[in-house]
Amino acid sequence: MIRFTSLFSQSQPHKLALALTALLLSTIASLFIGVIELDLDRLFTDPDGLWLMLVSRIPRTLAVLLTGVSLAIAGQVMQVLVQNRFVEPATAGSGQSALLGIVLVTLYLPDSSLMTKMGLASLAALLGTVVFLLMVHKLPRHDTYLVPLVGIVYGGVVGAAATWLAWQFDLIQMLGIWMTGEFSGVMRGRYDFLWIAGVLAIFSYLLADQFTIASLGEDHARNLGLNYNIVLVIGLLIISVVMAVTVVTVGIIPFIGLIVPNIVSRWRGDNLRDSLPLVAYLGAMLTLLSDIIGRLVIFPYEIPVGSVFGVAGALVTLWLLYHSPSAQRN
Repeated sequence: MIRFTSLFSQSQPHKLALALTALLLSTIASLFIGVIELDLDRLFTDPDGLWLMLVSRIPRTLAVLLTGVSLAIAGQVMQVLVQNRFVEPATAGSGQSALLGIVLVTLYLPDSSLMTKMGLASLAALLGTVVFLLMVHKLPRHDTYLVPLVGIVYGGVVGAAATWLAWQFDLIQMLGIWMTGEFSGVMRGRYDFLWIAGVLAIFSYLLADQFTIASLGEDHARNLGLNYNIVLVIGLLIISVVMAVTVVTVGIIPFIGLIVPNIVSRWRGDNLRDSLPLVAYLGAMLTLLSDIIGRLVIFPYEIPVGSVFGVAGALVTLWLLYHSPSAQRN
């Protein structure tokens, strides 16, 4: 277990046990919630029950966990690169750029493989993120809220371009699926690319010290001997691939990469070596709870997890804005 015990002090091991138990119970609950009734007796006595568990319930739960972990860590990486706590890939152009890339691939390379679509969407997300960073580089650093505002406007422009193209070529319904993150269509064989995002999350942890130094700013990072440009490129690649994989597989889910790193940083500080495991845990937990709530509120129908997390995330974001250090100074 990768330094997960560092999340809690050694004098309070019960907190670690409580956190892991909560995640385990939520995961088990996710496996048994659905339109088709499934219990332990049927699971072990009915072949159809076992088939349902292996083909639908387990893949969906794994997809939820992988998405929550990877989006939360991608948000943490973007905040480090931009040096602003109020940005995330889904609202700063990265997700919308990946969406635009998927639309373009669908139009001009309709017979391409899913891997090709994901690769080109990653390239589009990379270019969109680079453009955002170039714009942010010219903004005053002391204005905390100007950077996310520019990101929202930029993401809106890119998203509008994707919507216009989809409307021109009668792809609005398909675009709507990609814009609203949900897991109802996840089955065995239709979520495997999310493991790439999971691997990138682990890779981000291996580079946690470098990202922590990069968060000090380019000049300080270079003075400490860090190759800032290489770390920047690696961070951009992580953000781009994670966004492309999640958009292709489940769609855009906002606010995960925004609120999770902010909550963790207020609790654990800015040392990514200590905080990234908790970022991953909280991202997985909140995404899983949002998916469970979406399945129960209007059962047997579902509310997309992107909508559930969007409502809760908007409220938490407002709280973060009004209780940030800069807001308190003003």
